[in-house]
Amino acid sequence: MSLKQKIFSLSFIVVFLSISTEIKAQEISTGVDLYSTYVWRGVAYSGPSIQPYVEFGAGGFTLGAWGSQGIDGIVGSDDVSNGFQEMDLYASYSFDFGLSLGVTDYYFPGTLYFEDESHAYEFNLGFEAGNLSLSGNYIFAGGGSVGDDVYGELGYSIGAADLFIGAGDGWHSTDTEFAVVNVGVSTTKTIKITDSFSIPLSGAVILNPDTEQLYILAGISL
Repeated sequence: MSLKQKIFSLSFIVVFLSISTEIKAQEISTGVDLYSTYVWRGVAYSGPSIQPYVEFGAGGFTLGAWGSQGIDGIVGSDDVSNGFQEMDLYASYSFDFGLSLGVTDYYFPGTLYFEDESHAYEFNLGFEAGNLSLSGNYIFAGGGSVGDDVYGELGYSIGAADLFIGAGDGWHSTDTEFAVVNVGVSTTKTIKITDSFSIPLSGAVILNPDTEQLYILAGISL
């Protein structure tokens, strides 16, 4: 790991620990999502997946840890490493006027955590105004990606459905050149189990014009 990556990782951990100690208990949340297919920015990384998270919030500031464990590769096996794994740390700040800024550290277990090749560090920018949403992402460091990868997405909400289109280069496309990779529609609904318990259900249809692959997926949040 280069000196820049070590400084970045150490700073992230120090800030994470110092702020989390000051956060009230009601601002800590955890949960798990279960998805039929793990599709990220138009690319399928796994079939059925378990995706836990732990998140700390204070005002507009958020710190979190998110993971994904594919179970399609571990059915009938005692070796959980057979399923695709991803474990990320992230930090962000959301402003009242709809702008959010953040950074994400992508890590893939099976590789050594303190090695540069095991990580990709990404700046995240988002903006929401009414039914419109915009996001821009830039991987600025880490050997776990092609390098200088860029991804942008435009979304628009129409009632119960959300439309989106995204494009990127680097590890997002088949030849590392900039291309449209993520076009689709998603929706959510809540299934009432009892008067005090309900389960959020989400679904999406996603087309990747670059790889010519179509995905239909659903998930529940607990």
